[in-house]
Amino acid sequence: MYIPKRYGESRRDGCPFCGKQATTANSESVPVCISHKKSALGDMKCVCGNYLDLRKGRFGVFFTCISCGAISLPKALEANAVKDVSVKSETKKEDWKKSHKKNEKGEIQIRSDDPDFF
Repeated sequence: MYIPKRYGESRRDGCPFCGKQATTANSESVPVCISHKKSALGDMKCVCGNYLDLRKGRFGVFFTCISCGAISLPKALEANAVKDVSVKSETKKEDWKKSHKKNEKGEIQIRSDDPDFF
C-alpha cells in the first residue's frame, strides 16, 4: 500500500530526554527540545559492549562503534538509558530548591523579573 508523504512529516526528531518534539540542538549537535538545550548525553555503549563515538553527518547525528560500524541515534538510544550528565542540571535543581524554600519570618522576596510588583 502506497502512502504519500505529507509536508513536515518526512522527518520528526524527538528529544532523547523527554520525548517532545526536538526544535533545537545542544552543544553535542543532538536534536533536543528547548528545555534540554544545555543538557548533555552520557557515555553510550553499543550492544557489543564497546563505547560509541558521537558523529555529525549530512543526515544528522549518528554513532560509530569500532566493531559494528555506524549506528543510528534511535538505535543507540534504545540500547542505553538516557540521563542528563551535565553539571549545570544538578546545580540548577539545587538552586531552584533553595530559591523556593519558604522563609520562617514571613518575608516576601521581590525579584527584578517579577511582573506583579511593577
